[in-house]
Amino acid sequence: MRLLHRENIEDIAIGAAILGTGGGGDPYIGKLMAIDAIEEEGPVKLMDPSEVPDDALVVPTAMMGAPTVMIEKIPRGDEVLEALKMLERKFGKRALATISAEAGGLNSTIPLAVGARLHIPVVDGDGMGRAFPEIQMVTFHLHGIKASPMTMSDEKGNSVLLEAVDNHWVERLSRAVTVAMGGSAMIALYAMTGAQVKESAVHGTISLAESLGRSIREARAKKEDPIKKIMGMLNGFELFKGKVVDVKRRTVAGFARGEARFEGIDEYKGEELLIHFQNENLVAIRNGNIVASVPDLITVLETETALPITTEGLRYGYRATVLGIPCNEKWRTKKGLEVVGPRYFGYDIDYIPVEERMGRMKK
Repeated sequence: MRLLHRENIEDIAIGAAILGTGGGGDPYIGKLMAIDAIEEEGPVKLMDPSEVPDDALVVPTAMMGAPTVMIEKIPRGDEVLEALKMLERKFGKRALATISAEAGGLNSTIPLAVGARLHIPVVDGDGMGRAFPEIQMVTFHLHGIKASPMTMSDEKGNSVLLEAVDNHWVERLSRAVTVAMGGSAMIALYAMTGAQVKESAVHGTISLAESLGRSIREARAKKEDPIKKIMGMLNGFELFKGKVVDVKRRTVAGFARGEARFEGIDEYKGEELLIHFQNENLVAIRNGNIVASVPDLITVLETETALPITTEGLRYGYRATVLGIPCNEKWRTKKGLEVVGPRYFGYDIDYIPVEERMGRMKK
């Protein structure tokens, strides 16, 4: 177990947004929430999954909804605390720790704010190793853990306790509530034991995010290429380098859906890349050929700074480098692909690992 201070949060927010593949919420808002909590309450404890007692109650905390909404609908700050406390009342037991549901600039830092405010540890891990748009798209679901009872709170003071027959129904019902709450809500769900955390979580996500953020900061200070550092740390591939020339984005049923088109620069001049997204980047198509798809990570970085660009932050004129990064092995199983493979999102294609796709292109 170790303590996280303000400087750690700065790095975590950036690194988590890289892993968030365009989603997971605005890293700036998430960073401010966590830093504010730490400055008022003191540093937060980061706990390795192996340190969690098997019988402990661990509750993931997160934001649900369309990331675009957060630009105008700023959290009040205590909504997520109410969601967690409501779930504790339901179980009649205090949570020993919280954990991230997904990796993302906001959803990796919300649990850190919760940990600081409530003086409980945050487990070093998450339920995806990246970000996905739906409730059942977590490794907890793959291991048979129930999302409900689930609690939801908004900035107006509304709270909902939701129980459903399965995790897909949790997604349906909670999405409707999220829309009614204005497109975003703070949530607590997938309450589990320490033993289940050890088995089902993607371990080490917070530490990895911190290392990514720190590597960018240090590389820039040394005038080195931070994008090469990131690719090396994540075994990633450069899919494209270009300028954003068009973004079509709409908020539908609690999701930010759309596509972004990039015009090639430098060695990619004369080429084109199209990215389809649903909160997160789902498919990257270069010159009509798919170069990466879910569940692998498709991450857009500003070329000059290597800072991640979220789907709600994409703008005309941005010069960006697009990376393809292998996902956690749990998602490459038959069950994992049924939950988050291309066909679930409506793409009639087989999943091919990004390293295989890029290997074929080089040949």
